[in-house]
Amino acid sequence: MAMTINDSCINCGACEPECPNKAISEGSGAYQVDPEHCTECVGAHDQPKCVEVCPVDDCVVVNAARPETKEQLQARYERLRAAG
Repeated sequence: MAMTINDSCINCGACEPECPNKAISEGSGAYQVDPEHCTECVGAHDQPKCVEVCPVDDCVVVNAARPETKEQLQARYERLRAAG
């Protein structure tokens, strides 16, 4: 599952530079996660960095509408690294 940023985002930008896949960008009034690039930090970190650095509790959460296994996330991470 990719992460998603909900409406409680205060647009601080702390998450964007922490994403190893550059999946986070500034949207209209809040940051957003590109699910095609998000791997929940699988392959890069033990936990999603965006969750760790976000100053707002429960702002960055798993996108339940997009179920994926750890293996799928790892494969995406490797594919993104190969693409460069």
